[in-house]
Parts: sequence; C-alpha cells; structure tokens
Amino acid sequence: MSSDKLRDLIEAAKRIVIFTGAGISTESGIPDFRSPGGVWDRFKPVYFQDFLDSEEMRRETWRRKIETDKTMKKAEPNRGHRAVEKLVREGKVSAVITQNIDGLHQASGVPDEKVIELHGNSTYASCLDCGKRHELAEVLGPFERDETLPKCKNCGSLYVKTATISFGQQMPEDAMRVAEIETLACDLMIAIGSSLVVYPAAGFPLMAKRNGAKYAILNRDETEHDGYADFVVNDEIGYVLGDAVNVN
Repeated sequence: MSSDKLRDLIEAAKRIVIFTGAGISTESGIPDFRSPGGVWDRFKPVYFQDFLDSEEMRRETWRRKIETDKTMKKAEPNRGHRAVEKLVREGKVSAVITQNIDGLHQASGVPDEKVIELHGNSTYASCLDCGKRHELAEVLGPFERDETLPKCKNCGSLYVKTATISFGQQMPEDAMRVAEIETLACDLMIAIGSSLVVYPAAGFPLMAKRNGAKYAILNRDETEHDGYADFVVNDEIGYVLGDAVNVN
C-alpha cells in the first residue's frame, strides 16, 4: 500500500524536508492557479513592473485580492497540512519549503521559522520600499470604500502590495538561501502537491536527490520529476499522507 511505503521512508529518515505546492491546498477549497476557475484561468497576470509603473494596475491588483480572498478566507488546514504539522512537531521534518501563499501551514500549527515561503504570503501586505508589514484589514477597508490605494504608514511610500512574489519580481534572497541550506542537509525530500514545473523553486527537490537524499513525490497527477524519484504515488494527498503519519 502506498501509505505503508511512504511511512517506511519517513521512519527511516533522520532529517526530512517537505516541499509543497498548490495541490496540498486544493483539498482546503483553494483552486490551483492552473486549474479551471483558478486565478490564471480568470485573470491575466499583473507583472511586477506594471504594478510599479501604473496606478491603475495597482488598483487592479487590490481588486483581484478582494476577489480571491472570498475563497482564501474560508480555507482551513486539511488532513495533509495536519500531517505535515505532526511531522514538524515530532522533529522528523526540519523545514517546509512551500510555493504556496495561503499561510495554511502556519494555520495548522507549523512555526513561522520552519516555513520557507518561496513565493511569499498573501495573508498580509508589505511596503516595497521600507519592508513595513501592513495587516490586510487596514489596507482593504479604505480600498473597498472608494478604491483608495494604501500608503505606507512608516515611510509614506505608495508601493504597498500583498507580501507575495509577482511575475517579474525577484525571488526572496533570504528564503532561497535558507531553502538551499535545508535541502542540502536533508536525507529525505518529499514533494507534495506540486506540478514541479515552476523554477527556480522546483529545483530544490532535484538538488536534494543529487546530493544523495531519497526523493518521494505525492501528487494527484504525474510530474516531470517522476523519473528521478525513489517513490511516486498519484493519489489524494490528505488520504495518503494522513494514513502514513496516522493523522485524522
């Protein structure tokens, strides 16, 4: 049984890194960006330079945030998230590298310092100039009233956006550096719910494999990495992972 094989790999490992993509959160009701009805199906991406150059594109970005939050705010951690949290709590998993921006790993109980967010986090905003964090409630209230664009309360900058990495925006250097350190230190990499086609993020599981770690993939569909992995299972994530680590 696939859960038994995965359990054996987990039990044999001393230091596991988990790499997650959108598939772990679709079971919480958040559509995959690429799936029908997902963000990319409904909206043309707003590129980072367009956000910087155009007041109208900044407004459009916040309009989309309000729309996507209708789904995001309802989402709660599912069995897959809870299984990952248990492995972190038990000390089996040293880090969770994620492509997701939904904050559900933290909501499940994984400490902030254990989550490496390669594409940022959509649950708060930040100033592009000074880095000041802004809670969404203080930003979205005025915008929903009359589309007043947020202004940084620390430095006065007009460039406040959700703390996510937009198309064309530089990847976060600190997160990339820590992800590489954790990747090279692990003896088992488990990629969960990722199509493994978005680089440079998808390079971390292959980096672990080339460094001698075992590589397991849990995803509903086949991926381009399947031929490199020691173990692949195409099934529901919560079901397989939950059974493997005994989480309801």
